[in-house]
Amino acid sequence: MKNMKLGRGLDALLGEMSEAYGNESSSKDSIIELSLKDIRPNPYQPRKYFNESSLLELGESIKNDGLLQPIVVSEDIDGYILIAGERRVRASKLVKLKTIRALLLNTDEQKMRQFALIENIQRDDLNSIELAEAYSELLKMYNATQEELASKIHKSRTHITNTIRLLQLSPKTQKALIDKKITAGHAKVLIGLDEKQQQLIVNSIVGQKLSVREVESIIKNMKLIDESFVEKVNIPEYDFSDLKERLNTLGYKTNCSKNKFTIEFNDKNQVDDFLSRL
Repeated sequence: MKNMKLGRGLDALLGEMSEAYGNESSSKDSIIELSLKDIRPNPYQPRKYFNESSLLELGESIKNDGLLQPIVVSEDIDGYILIAGERRVRASKLVKLKTIRALLLNTDEQKMRQFALIENIQRDDLNSIELAEAYSELLKMYNATQEELASKIHKSRTHITNTIRLLQLSPKTQKALIDKKITAGHAKVLIGLDEKQQQLIVNSIVGQKLSVREVESIIKNMKLIDESFVEKVNIPEYDFSDLKERLNTLGYKTNCSKNKFTIEFNDKNQVDDFLSRL
């Protein structure tokens, strides 16, 4: 996949999405009613987790009040591929609807990936990890800086930086965040800890209902303890080479490491001989 210039490329993509949705009011021919069973999911959909109770609520709304905005699809050999609107499709299936209004768009795989990323980011439908992966994907896709992406999607660079950093967390910690066992605030202060430390803190957060401030205090104390430990284990190393050579010449077997020097004796006579030399 070739990288694209972010400014023009992303602006064009955002414009195409607005134009596509705008077609609903200007060109009714572009809107079709599709059987839900004929729609396949977008393989590039960044969302991996869907809250069933939230989907059910959306489904009841669609069932009672109708679909406010059609989904976006692309025609395929054996049906249609979903480009945008997976929550609406899942919700409609959940309440046993048979069809759904869709905007038919001519596009390629590259655009499918882009539409799925941008549509989800704009709708705030992604959890923190999915959002981090979507930002990361867009940066790679457009070979862009975080500053450029922030400007185009109207988010702060700090928000994008902090969100992407969540991908540094261990898989278990990421799952705890996705499952809402910990908050994004908790997750941010865990970055930099090793996997075992993260798991220990996550268990404490869940078990003891710790606040972000309490977790920050625990981590600060952990780091102080670690620094103290490093100081204690930073043992000086001495040069025993001359002593070792002299004793070996006298027939004594010796071993040395850092600040330790060991003499091995074969029998009591050798001990007595050593003591007499002292």
